Parts: sequence; structure tokens; C-alpha cells
Amino acid sequence: MLHAHLTTLNAVSLVLKTFKTEGLPSEALLAGSGICAADLSRADTRITTNQEMRVCANAVALRRDVGLELGQQMHVSAYGMLGYALLTSATFGDALRLALRYPALLGTLFELSLEEDGERLWFTASDYRENPALEMFNVELCLASLKVICDDLLSQPLPLLAARFEHSAPDYHARYSECFACPLHFEASANAFAFDKRWLDQPLPLADAVTHQAMAERCRKQNLEFTGRQAWLGRIRQLLIAQLNAAPGLEGLAAQMNCSARTLRRHLHDLGCSYQELLDELRFERAKQLLAEDQWPIYRIAEQLGFSETASFRHAFVRWSGVAPSQFRP
Repeated sequence: MLHAHLTTLNAVSLVLKTFKTEGLPSEALLAGSGICAADLSRADTRITTNQEMRVCANAVALRRDVGLELGQQMHVSAYGMLGYALLTSATFGDALRLALRYPALLGTLFELSLEEDGERLWFTASDYRENPALEMFNVELCLASLKVICDDLLSQPLPLLAARFEHSAPDYHARYSECFACPLHFEASANAFAFDKRWLDQPLPLADAVTHQAMAERCRKQNLEFTGRQAWLGRIRQLLIAQLNAAPGLEGLAAQMNCSARTLRRHLHDLGCSYQELLDELRFERAKQLLAEDQWPIYRIAEQLGFSETASFRHAFVRWSGVAPSQFRP
């Protein structure tokens, strides 16, 4: 399945690199994601977050603590122009505020914020809305990578005062101490780590005003392009959602987007999907909603999703979910 949000290949590339040392072929980790070797060779490739999460789910199935390991390898240099803009900022606080300005370039699945608590400052990751089964993995990846970014910016470890996590302590919780080196609190009210707020004024060792200005401007332009593509995909999704019972087809959708079918196909390909894949995703999302309501008979759900026969819907749903519609119902 696909998703409206776009991201870079940073995390996927790191997953492949991490497991390569164990001799695991990349095909096993990329299975079901729709990402191919040609995509990995292009620095400007953008994928959907669901493609990224498919690869991560494959990794978690092999090693449950892989989120912490991946996070510790997500150095600031992995973020391209944004990474250089952060490194050349005047102070640590300037760099963090710049990072928060461009969450799309960070590729985060969370709402990031800095929250004052007396003399402490909490770097918080909240509002997670992706696959619930991967929430703990993503929390681990996010906070561990943010800690590494902070260390890279300062060219020394940022001393932490505490770290807290909404989930229960996993059986590998001893590994958390390797990442955060501070008092740990599980089943907390937020996912965050704290440090002395005086660090915000710390000058960065690689600060360079000229380079920073150039990189910050390039980040601004890249963010506009990135968010523009997100908005474009969002518009397509809105059009299809309104027409699930009578999908317009590629030609019809292109006309509604005021472009040619060839242009639409090319743009969708660049986004890592096709018309049919996007339509299937939206049908699957709506099917799950209607099945959860329980009062809808399956033949009516099939009609609402544009299937001419109930059997065709059943076959499609099994392909999407692995179970029949009747088995999916609560």
C-alpha cells in the first residue's frame, strides 16, 4: 500500500547497509515495497512513507531492536543539504530551530518540538499517525537519530538529563542506555529526551555564515518542491476518494488534473506508484472503514468501491489484507 507523504531513501539505504554485513540479500528487505535497485542508485528518488515502512517492517521481523541500531547510524551528513545547513549554523539552538522548520526534509513521522521545563529542554516526538505495529520501532529510530544529530552538531556527546518513552520497557531495554546514557522512564506521557537549555547558546565548531546562508536557501527551495509534490499527490487522492464507486481511469483522472495521461503516469511513477496501486490503496482504506461499521453487507461495500461483482471485491481484499472481508470484521 502507498501513502500520501513522501520521504527520502535515507532510512531504506541504512536498513540495507545494516543487514548487508549479515549476508542478507536486499531483495528480502525490499519485498513488497515496490522499491527496486534502480531507485536506490538515484540520489533524488522520493518514496512514500508506506514503502519505507514496508522495508522497516521486514527489518523488524528479523531483529526487533533494529530501530535503536539504525538510529545510531543516522548521522547528520545523511540529510544532504539540510545536514550541511545544520552543521554550519551559528549555534546549537539555531540548528535545532532550522531542523524543526523543515520536517519534510528530515523525513520524520512525528511532530517534533522543543519544550521548556525549567532549566531543562525536552526534545519531543509526538503525533505519530502511521502503522501502530511499528510505533515502538519508529520512536526508537526517531529519538536515537535525533540524539546522534545533536552529537554530530556539537562534535561531542550532548549530555542528557532524562529520556522517556510512552511504550513499556522491551526485553532489550538495556540497549537504551547505550543510546541515551541517562535515567530512562517507560510508560511515560511522551516520547522525548531532555538536556540543559543552556546548550542552545553553544557555538557550533563548523559554523560558517556564508555556507549556511547558501545551504539554508537551497533547503527552502527543496522544501517548497517537496511539499508541492505532496500537495499534488494529495489532490489526486481527494479526486479518487470522491469517485471510488465509479473510478475515472487514468485518462479521466488526467483530464481532471488538467494534464495528459502520459504526464500523469510519469509523475505517479516518480512518486513510486501507479494509478492502479493508488486506487487499490484508497479502496482498501475505505473497505476497512465500511467493514468496521458492521451494518454494511459485503455486496453493498463492493458496489460502493466500484466493483461490478462481489467475488471480485473478495479476491481484491484477500490480495490487500491476506484475509477475506468476512474474517476482517470485528
